[in-house]
Amino acid sequence: MTATAIRSDPLGLLLTRITGDHKHAPSAYSTLDVLWVLYDRILRVSPGTADEPDRDRFLLSKGHGPAAYYAVLAAKGFIPEEWLDDLGSSTSHLGHHPDRVLIPGVEIGTGSLGHGLGLAVGTAMGLRAQGYDEAHTFVLLGDAELDEGSNHEAIAYAAATGLPLTAIVIDNRSATHGRPGGIASHFVGWTVSSVDGHDRDALEVALRPDVRPRRPHVVIATVAPKGH
Repeated sequence: MTATAIRSDPLGLLLTRITGDHKHAPSAYSTLDVLWVLYDRILRVSPGTADEPDRDRFLLSKGHGPAAYYAVLAAKGFIPEEWLDDLGSSTSHLGHHPDRVLIPGVEIGTGSLGHGLGLAVGTAMGLRAQGYDEAHTFVLLGDAELDEGSNHEAIAYAAATGLPLTAIVIDNRSATHGRPGGIASHFVGWTVSSVDGHDRDALEVALRPDVRPRRPHVVIATVAPKGH
C-alpha cells in the first residue's frame, strides 16, 4: 500500500493520527499490510484472549518506528484510538519503541535490532515445552537485522528443532551486508515464501501455518527500496 492509498484507507487514517515520528514513516508504510493481515486474518489472539496461555504470539523485532503496529492494535481494540494522538510524551503509553508493560497486546519491548528472532525461538520453545501445540509464534524483522550475528544462531536452532515459528522479513533492500542468494539463503532448513509485501491475499496464504508441515517458515515480504 502506498502512502497515498494509506491515507484513504480507514486503517491508514488511524496511522495518520500518529505524529512526531516522520523519520520512521517509511517503516510504517512498509509494514502496515503485513501487520493488518496478521491481526485480521491469521493470529489467534484478541483483546479478550490476550492473556490466554495458548494464544498465538506476535513479536515485533523491527521495533523502530512502530506507528503501524499501534494503528493496528487500535483498529483491533487492544488500545484506545485516542492513544494514537499522543506519541512519545511523558504521559503517553506509546513510545518510539513499543513497551510491553504499557501497551496491552504487546509481547516484548523492542528497539534494539537483532534480538526479536532469538526471543521468538525461546517463545516457541516455551510453548512447546508446556504442551501448547496449537500456539504459533510469529516475528517481524527488517532485512538489515539479518546483519546481526545473533539471528544466524536462532535460525540454525529453529531449523534443527523444527519449531512452529514464522518469521516475516520486510525486504526494502536496506541491509548493508548482502550475501549471495539473497535473504532466503540465510534461512537454511526453513521453508520459504516470497510475496509482495502489500498484497494482502498473497500474504495471508504465505502466513497461514496450517498449510505446511510443523517446521520454521520465513515469509520474505518485498516492498519499495528504502528512500523510494
